[in-house]
Amino acid sequence: MQTIGVIPARLGSTRLARKVLMDLGGKPVIQHVYERTRKSRLLDDVIVACDDAEIMAVVRGFGGKAVLTSKDHTTGTDRLAEVVNDLDVKIIVNIQGDEPFVNPLTIDDLVTLMQKEEQTVMATVVKKSTDFEEFRKPDVVKAVLDDEGHVLYFSRMPIPSFLKEGESFYKHIGLYAFTKDFLFTFKKMPPSFLERHERLEQLRALENGYRIKAIETTFETIGIDTPEDLERARTLLAKQESAS
Repeated sequence: MQTIGVIPARLGSTRLARKVLMDLGGKPVIQHVYERTRKSRLLDDVIVACDDAEIMAVVRGFGGKAVLTSKDHTTGTDRLAEVVNDLDVKIIVNIQGDEPFVNPLTIDDLVTLMQKEEQTVMATVVKKSTDFEEFRKPDVVKAVLDDEGHVLYFSRMPIPSFLKEGESFYKHIGLYAFTKDFLFTFKKMPPSFLERHERLEQLRALENGYRIKAIETTFETIGIDTPEDLERARTLLAKQESAS
């Protein structure tokens, strides 16, 4: 097995508890994530990494593959590492359990990058936006890239600082790919200063001198963190279904 997709799913989310099990168009959010991820052509397997037996039962109930992981993990990456520890796999893709509109083509683009660029140990996804409200929202993580597409920094603050309304910025889409070796290197690093203050785990890699390559997507997603996000997702899903 070359490549695996892992979807960490936590029941007790701080801002919106039980969000992965909430109804979205007649299915739980986690089912949308799983079914879209399964459409990826380049993932050999997809596993939901659950922290609670209730999530595992729901996933298995709709025919998905799920494993129960320790409740002691503080991050999705720790949950990821537990799932793949004994698996013979080269590339692991971390798909957020609260992203019901994740696009399988974006997953495949991320895997293709990792396969072609052997020096890349970690990669992620960004999307260009001119939405000034998004730019100012702490819930929307901003990314700044160098000329070769490597991430210079992530922040919840509006960066670049003096961006004018109507100018574009990169918002971060929470998909990550790791080599298995680097995943366990990352896991062994203690939480870093910037990671703790920005509350962004990926900064740990940058602060320890590793590079993160970013690919750009044009596909819109909605991460569900609040009741308002869930309502936006329901509206978007209804539009998609009526259009099809």
